[in-house]
Amino acid sequence: MQTNLSEQSKLLPRAEEADKILRTCVHCGFCNATCPTYQLLGDELDGPRGRIYLIKQVLEGAPATAKAQLHLDRCLTCRNCETTCPSGVDYHNLLDIGRAVIDKAVPRPASQRLLRQGLRGLAPNPNLFRTLLQIGATFRPLLPGGVAAKLPHDLPATGERPVPRHARRVLMLEGCVQPGLSPNTNAATARVLDRLGISVIPASDAGCCGALDYHLDAQAMGLDRARRNIDAWWPHLENGAEAIVQTASGCGAFIKDYGHLLERDPVYAAKAQRVSELALDLVQVLADEPLERVCAATDQRIAFHCPCTLQHAQKLGGAVEAVLTRLGFNLTAVPDSHLCCGSAGTYSITQPELARQLRDNKLNALESGHPEIIATANIGCQSHLNSAGRTPVRHWIELVDHVLR
Repeated sequence: MQTNLSEQSKLLPRAEEADKILRTCVHCGFCNATCPTYQLLGDELDGPRGRIYLIKQVLEGAPATAKAQLHLDRCLTCRNCETTCPSGVDYHNLLDIGRAVIDKAVPRPASQRLLRQGLRGLAPNPNLFRTLLQIGATFRPLLPGGVAAKLPHDLPATGERPVPRHARRVLMLEGCVQPGLSPNTNAATARVLDRLGISVIPASDAGCCGALDYHLDAQAMGLDRARRNIDAWWPHLENGAEAIVQTASGCGAFIKDYGHLLERDPVYAAKAQRVSELALDLVQVLADEPLERVCAATDQRIAFHCPCTLQHAQKLGGAVEAVLTRLGFNLTAVPDSHLCCGSAGTYSITQPELARQLRDNKLNALESGHPEIIATANIGCQSHLNSAGRTPVRHWIELVDHVLR
């Protein structure tokens, strides 16, 4: 694709990157075939090719508009298009660049600004988030249906978390909303790793990965959170911690991008690259471990929902399924497993109607094999799918923990 960036766009910090990505696109349209929003809406501008054109026009000097902003907002950033694209277009980074330019030029309505600011203030604060969840559970009958559905039901007992005692040590991102919505996930992870001779060491100064801010009109704030996490983890990495484990694939995908997003930061570039190299999804840690020695699976029928951030962003599609199959779990077939469930971080809150349609389509596919339970690898997907009140959804490590010998 030929480009002619405006003089103003050439001054952007990532202008050269944007130009390179745009030139990679051959506008073949293969991406639209696997784009969830294009499939729902049938609008060229609600598919990757159309969104690329919108960003190109703005970077070439066309005025940014609220209509263009809406089409970019509707993107899930599921990155399915990147898996499909034969030209290797780095779509998600172009989208980040385009969104930042358009959001700076087009003020949002007050209601949207308040919603986004509220999400940025609430979700990255685990203690506040957990407190509000408890209050919400108490007053569930008085809450609007959409809000009440987001509150967790019947959380499994967390159980004990082993103290560090092994020579092999890893860090673990505790997450923002996961401790409140699914507190057993990280505890189960620590128990499974402990049985394999790996201790999880705490890094209390680490917080939100930064993805939420970065994707809600506050990219600079998101990168500041990344720097704080690097500072919190660095002493442990220097002291022998072998990896930074993520149990939420959405967080993992963003941390693995630290090196790219901070490559122009003279202070943090090298450290960010090292952190990205050591950031591993839980399945990457367990894939080569002798789990069969400590686990004995049951014949319970399970459908696995592979999050977009695992299969399209981290390119780990099939990895969890391989581990679960190896352990003897009975996995059911899932049609169209490449499609997004509609969670996409805060998308289910900022674009609720589209998110509900995608969720129900995904559940229909997941339930087609009549599973007793659905497993996933991302707290956002888990919470979103559970909000329908249908087949229960758990993190896959909880199922493994449950069958520890």
